[in-house]
Amino acid sequence: MSEKTVGVTLVGAAGRMGLEIVRAVAARPDVRLIGAVERAGCDHIGADAGRLAGAGDAGVAISSDIEAAADGADVVVDFGPPEATLGAIRAAEGAGAALLVGTTGLDARDAEAIDRAARRIAVLSASNLSVGIAVMHDILRRAVSSLGEGFDVEIVEMHHRGKADAPSGTALDLARTAADARGWDAGESIATARAGVRGAREIGVLGARGGGVFGEHTAILASDHERLEITHRAASRTLFAQGAVRAASFLAGKPAGRYTMMDVLGLD
Repeated sequence: MSEKTVGVTLVGAAGRMGLEIVRAVAARPDVRLIGAVERAGCDHIGADAGRLAGAGDAGVAISSDIEAAADGADVVVDFGPPEATLGAIRAAEGAGAALLVGTTGLDARDAEAIDRAARRIAVLSASNLSVGIAVMHDILRRAVSSLGEGFDVEIVEMHHRGKADAPSGTALDLARTAADARGWDAGESIATARAGVRGAREIGVLGARGGGVFGEHTAILASDHERLEITHRAASRTLFAQGAVRAASFLAGKPAGRYTMMDVLGLD
């Protein structure tokens, strides 16, 4: 492997996002798949990850041995189920590799483990790896800061009917960005339900589910006299896979610490 090629081990390789990431890796000459992992008992154990994704032979058989698959990797990319994340962290640390976590639905124990890992390796954990969403965070932060408290902030999102969590992690992250820009405590100022009595000033986060929508997020900033809306619409899962591969390439060789998609894009 040349010095310019980033070796990636992918956890969750046979899932919908995993297959997209395998295809995205195959499309880039500077990134190479060197390991592919699925849960023990998965029907695709032993299959070539590239062929399974329709990207041609990758020469990488899907395995349930995460530590062996991570050996020699520059970056471990975790898109497996939440219960696999602790294993991905241990494997990345053991291999001295960077860690990219795109899995959602993590609990406090997982978050603490990610924080601890960042003391030893480079880590990026995000609920949404879209480069467009990263830019949306930057625009929203600047807009909230510039417009001031005369503008109310609401976050509205919609996803396909099969998405279990609501509101989305991305919507909550956008609300946290807005709260931080306003100098508010996110835990006290973000409201995810509006039944009953609402607070005098809060950032509402509302989720809708239906059809096959990949993901839509809108930040609404409204005053008594005007309204600004910032919207991101995902047309396919491919954009998330491309963002993940771009982030993985960025993380390779970075010193230990926490990184964000803003870092990947060089945004302040």
